Amino acid sequence: MPRAVYVLALGIFAMVTSEFVVAGLMPQMAAGLDATIPEIGYLITAFAAAMALGGPFLTIALLKMRQKHALLLLFGLFLVGNVLAALAPDYRTMLVARVLTGIASQAFFGVAISLASRLTRPEVRGRAVAVTLNGLMLGTLLGLPLSTVIGEHLGWRAAFWAITVLTVLAALATLAGVPSADGEAEASGGLRQELGTFRNPRLWLTLTTSTFVIGATFSAFSYLNPILTEITGFSTGTVPLLLIAYGAATVIGNTVVGRLADSRTLPVLVVGLALNLAFLAGFALLAQLTVPAVALMTGIGLVGVTMNPALVTRVQRTGNARPLVNTVHSSFITLGIIIATSVGGPAIDAFGLRAPLWIGAGLATLGLVTLIPDALRRRAESRAVPPVRTEAERQVARDVPETV
Repeated sequence: MPRAVYVLALGIFAMVTSEFVVAGLMPQMAAGLDATIPEIGYLITAFAAAMALGGPFLTIALLKMRQKHALLLLFGLFLVGNVLAALAPDYRTMLVARVLTGIASQAFFGVAISLASRLTRPEVRGRAVAVTLNGLMLGTLLGLPLSTVIGEHLGWRAAFWAITVLTVLAALATLAGVPSADGEAEASGGLRQELGTFRNPRLWLTLTTSTFVIGATFSAFSYLNPILTEITGFSTGTVPLLLIAYGAATVIGNTVVGRLADSRTLPVLVVGLALNLAFLAGFALLAQLTVPAVALMTGIGLVGVTMNPALVTRVQRTGNARPLVNTVHSSFITLGIIIATSVGGPAIDAFGLRAPLWIGAGLATLGLVTLIPDALRRRAESRAVPPVRTEAERQVARDVPETV
């Protein structure tokens, strides 16, 4: 695997850590910015909305730029946003900072995944995407708890300064470790050709699958803390350890899926979604029992966001592996997060803390439904392929004269 793929993972790790940092420091930020907890929660929504809506437009603006140069420019924009967040004197300034970092983050995801695919052979692109996306998994496993610890001991602004330093290191590593490609290899064919890819109805269905897969997972992940404390009965001090176990499961699952994403794309998604459906429904039913709750939560970690390498491979095969398709795909993934968090809150008010788990199970079911056309198409194609003859059968066929 090229060294540059690991460097790209470092950049994604920095951006995912920035995305999650607000969730771990809500009380401190509310006090520091003279805001309410719900208002701080809107900073998470603003980041996600900026990713989903602004990322593709920024990617379009960078289409003619070499991908390495685009990454460095995005690092610069992201750095400005983080410094602004660290210095923010009020809530409004922080909101602007989160929008800037969200837009830059989404575009970075698209360009980085495209570059990781281009730097590797077609038969191992799924594995390369998995390595790159380990930055996302490690952001959950390490970035969130570390930034939370820094914020709790040194103040929430220190957490943003730490992310700023991490961003600078990732940018320097990209400058030194990511090769510059020639313009011909990176040519996108122009905006009209890029947009023409989206005329394919199959691509939209493929993108929708990703929304449901990630939405199903984040329906549970977004509310794990209150579920584990108020229903399962764990102490608040135990929950971070359980979240680390969840993060470790995502790293393992991402590695396994990355190994299979190229050769078993559709089966991996079918099995992963079916298992996630079972784990989510089981968690909803057994959340009050300690051992089953932990086992089912870990299962969600194994087969939830870890489907990303297979989702990316499927989208690239249906569309292409260039930055715009990858960025729009990331927007559909972010849409799943927005759906999960926006529907989950009202559902809890109406039906209790188990409601998001049932919503996740419903989204996983819808995800399986979107895979049916591809499964039927694959079955029809397998039936249309003539059976492979053995050497002996071919010899007999050559020896027997044709009859009219």
